[in-house]
Formats: sequence, structure tokens, C-alpha cells
Amino acid sequence: MKRIKRVFVANRGEIALRIISACRELGIESVVGTSDADRDGLAAREADRAVCLGPPPAAQSYLRDDLVVQAALGTGCDAIHPGYGFLAESPKLAARAREHGLTFVGPPAEVIELSGDKLRAREEASRAGVPILPGQETASADEAREVADTIGYPLLVKAAGGGGGRGIKLARDADELDRLLSLARSEAGAAFGDDRVYLERFIATARHVEVQIAADEHDAVVHLGERDCSVQRRYQKVIEEAPAPGLEVPARAAIHDAAVRFARAIGYRNLGTVEFVVDSETGEHYFLEINCRIQVEHPVTEAVTGRDLVALQLHVAAGRRLGFGQEDVVLDGHAIECRLNAEDVAHGFMPSPGTLSLFSVPESPGLRVDTHCFPGAVIPPYYDSLMAKLIAHAGDRDAAIDALIDALEDLDVEGVETNRTLLISVLGHDDFRRGAVTTDWLERAIV
Repeated sequence: MKRIKRVFVANRGEIALRIISACRELGIESVVGTSDADRDGLAAREADRAVCLGPPPAAQSYLRDDLVVQAALGTGCDAIHPGYGFLAESPKLAARAREHGLTFVGPPAEVIELSGDKLRAREEASRAGVPILPGQETASADEAREVADTIGYPLLVKAAGGGGGRGIKLARDADELDRLLSLARSEAGAAFGDDRVYLERFIATARHVEVQIAADEHDAVVHLGERDCSVQRRYQKVIEEAPAPGLEVPARAAIHDAAVRFARAIGYRNLGTVEFVVDSETGEHYFLEINCRIQVEHPVTEAVTGRDLVALQLHVAAGRRLGFGQEDVVLDGHAIECRLNAEDVAHGFMPSPGTLSLFSVPESPGLRVDTHCFPGAVIPPYYDSLMAKLIAHAGDRDAAIDALIDALEDLDVEGVETNRTLLISVLGHDDFRRGAVTTDWLERAIV
């Protein structure tokens, strides 16, 4: 068993603060790495120590695994927590940390590498008896057309090394396929250094349901329920909730079982999320991918399970047993999270960087706000536009929706444009109230 006394936080914004908070609760010191743009941010103020990794562009700071490891060693850290985004799913960082005797708070490099290759992950899921959508890698336009004729249109062109909703194109016919295939290869090569793509059947009435898993080094694997993340724009999640509404008990149990079975099959360790596409018409589920990190939406699972997932990550990373079994995971009520972003919805969701002249969040029972913002804080143009996550936990789904709408209406923000009005519109929509949304719903019904 390893002793973790000081953690290097290799991230920024609200997730950096979340990790710092968990460390403080556990009596662990925290050191946060920042770019020049974040030197005066809340994470730098709250951590026990802050060190600058480099200039504002992420490629010169947050994405430099060599600088992260060097900074962790130089500040006497025992472990590196990568949060989400940036290097969170970098097998190179995990391997480099291990080579230097640092504990990487996540799965082993080999598991991250497998999980990051969607084609390999699909193969492992199939071997484990987990349903996958019909699909195949294609090396040429002629082969793609043959595969498409077998799968049928519409279909998705997906980057084998993609993630976070990137590298996905929808082809409705052969002409679109020809055009999108080369575009997808080019974008995949530029974004991921891997231009492989594959075709996969598209489900028009799809829901996005993911299962939170936890696994230790002693062969224990459990799930902590599922989340529904079907409110999306361009494959990016906007609102998430737990548990998923409207799932029949057998379907829910089958998805949980599939997630645990897949995690066992690949030798997963630490916390992760197994994601599925669910056909809302048939109820059938299909493996989508596995994310080897803490998720943006982890607070809704924390709310309904009463478990600190970041603390659990650190606990497992130290080599300890989970300390609980599947029978100990009990869900309480319903939780919904929305992502408040600095973006101008009226002008194509353009990022809206700037300085916050006012930022005041409401306080009410059952409401949690994860944010790095405060009056005077700068929203820089270099990173994603997430400002805050508002999470409402209540005894039932309707009460959680109402609480979240109230919180958004009581929020005071000046200095940047936000997507608050859009979030209120979604939460108040009859379709959302009925739990009748699919992954294409937002762009069809509201945007």
C-alpha cells in the first residue's frame, strides 16, 4: 500500500478546486500546476502551493506531461491527479509518472491506451459479451461504401482515437459519406495523431446512458448507478442526471451488469465510466466507449450515492480496497446537473471570455455549485468555457428540476455572456419533464 501525502493537481478551474477540496478533507497536501493565465485563479489560492507550468496556450503548459512530472517531483509530491480533459486520459503521462515513482490517480497506462482506442475497446466489449453496434474500420472510400451498404444509412464516421464527442460525423447518404470520410481522417489526424476512422450504425432515437464504475487492485469491481446525458449539442453534454429516467428495471440491471463485466475484462482500476447508446424505442443498449477519468458530471452520482468519488479515487490509487460491495450502493432521490458556460448562444455559441464584474451563486437546501468563478475573475480565451456546474438533489426528479430552475434564475452574472437562458428553457420543456429526450433533441427542439 502506498502512502499519499502530497498530490500534484494537473488541471485547472472547478475540477482543480474539487480535487484540492478532497485532498484537504483527507489530510493530504495539494500542489496545483497553472499556466500564466491562471496564476491568480481560485485554485492557485486554495492549494497549499501553486507552480507555473508555462504560457497560457495549453500545448505549452497543461498538455506538457514532461513539465507536469517535473513539477510534481520538484515539489515533493507522491501522486498526480489529472482531473478531466488535458492529460487525464494520457497513457504517456501515466507511464511517465510510474517510471518516476509517482502514483497516477487513474488506471494503468496500458488500460488507458486500450480504452483510448475505440476499435480495440469495441473488440474487448464484444469478447466480454457486451453488445456493440454494427461497425467496422475502413481504409479506403471503396471499402467504406461497401461497409455502409451493409450497415445502412444514416451512419456515423468516428475517429478511432477520438474522445469527448470529437471526431464524429453523421453521414446520411453515400454522397455525404464520400465527403465526410476524408474530412474525418484529416481532423482525426490533426486532433489525435491517429487518422484511423470507422463506420458505426446510427440510432436516430438514441439516449446516452453511462455507468459509473469503481475498481481496486484486489479484483473488486462495483457500479455506482447510471447517469443520463442525452441533452447534448454537437455530441457535447449540456445537462446530466442520475438515475436515468424511464429505464425499465431489467434494462437498468443489464446496463449495470454490462459495465461491470467490461471493466473486469480489461483489468480496469480506479474510477471510470462505461458509456452506452440506448435505443429509446427498443430499450436495447450498445457499448459506446469507456472514459478513464473522473467525469464532469460526477457530482450527480455523489449526490444520489452519498459517496465522495474523488476521495475514492485517491483511496484506490493508494492501493487500498474499495471497502464496500455492490449491496452497499444505495441510491437516494434524484440529482440533475447543468453546465453554465461563458458563451453567446445567440451568436452560434461563440465563447465569451472576459472579466466577471459580478458573480453570485444562490444558496438553498440540496443545491451544490462547483465553480472557480468570483467577482473579478478572468475567463480566459484559451480553454473551455465552463464556468460552473449547478447540481440540484431532491427526493424526486420534478423537485430537482424545479430547484435547478430556481437556482439558475437566482444566479447573478455580469461581464460575460452565458447559456443560462438556454438551460432554463431545456429544464422547463415538456419533453425534458417527461424524460423523453434523445441525443439529437436539443438541436431539433430548441437550438
